[in-house]
Amino acid sequence: MSTIPYISEEQKKRDFQMMLACSTHLGTKNLDFQITRYVWKRKPDGIHIINLGKTYEKLMLAARVIVAIENPADVCVISARPYGQRSILKYAQYTGATPIAGRYTPGMFTNQITKKFMEPRILVVTDPRTDHQPIAEAAYMNIPVIAFCDTDSPCKHVDIAIPANNKGKQSIGLMYWMLAREVLRLRGTISRQAEWEVMVDLFFYRDPEEVEREEKEAATLREAAANEVAAPIQQWDEATMGAAMPAVGAEQWVDAPTQPVADNWSAPAPIPVVDAADSWDAPTAPNLQQPAAGGWDAPAPPMPQQGQGGW
Repeated sequence: MSTIPYISEEQKKRDFQMMLACSTHLGTKNLDFQITRYVWKRKPDGIHIINLGKTYEKLMLAARVIVAIENPADVCVISARPYGQRSILKYAQYTGATPIAGRYTPGMFTNQITKKFMEPRILVVTDPRTDHQPIAEAAYMNIPVIAFCDTDSPCKHVDIAIPANNKGKQSIGLMYWMLAREVLRLRGTISRQAEWEVMVDLFFYRDPEEVEREEKEAATLREAAANEVAAPIQQWDEATMGAAMPAVGAEQWVDAPTQPVADNWSAPAPIPVVDAADSWDAPTAPNLQQPAAGGWDAPAPPMPQQGQGGW
């Protein structure tokens, strides 16, 4: 574990957990002789494991060197690889450094006729192998170089090598996020007791196809939400209810008048008068109607006689 007095053990524990989660400790199968001091051991499959304690110490050392530069714009961060371009742009946004994302134009540090000529005080490089041209020109112009070095990275002309996995996009983003956070803490911009409100996800590389797909999905959701027309909510006040429900006559809600009941409860109940026509027991009148001629029981008419000719 790294021994840095001004950083609490709890903070170190969280930082080491993040580095392990982002695979910062995983190197490659090849090993440069100048990186041997930063390698802890080798796995059975040949992958070298980087000592994260030394990575943490070199990261804090690089932050102290960067803070010593009076003008933040004199710090130049370079990344020719796509995985590190978003990281250096975010780092430059929060710390005020000068980013060079993409292809490096040869002669920017040595040729004064170049339109993009600059004289930085310090150089931060993502990959020494890919960014070899700016490192060589920085050596000509006596510019100190800080580089994130993997186990197979050449360390020629590199002054401060931070051993870390510079092949993964999560590892590169985490290293720049931690470097930017430590620089801001040493400058006094943010407090060391509080967490930095900037998420580490902002420093991670994002695939353009994935970003385009997410934008299309968001546009589709917005269109669907716009097409859905919400039904208006009708307020049921007295006027609306009166218009929707016509007035009902009072006589329909009043019961029919009932026969007054005598005060004597022991009196026999009156016998209701039943009409004879309505009674079920009344005899029915005989049906005197004569059956119509030609009924089903009438005799059939005689068959007509055939002529003499016949068939």
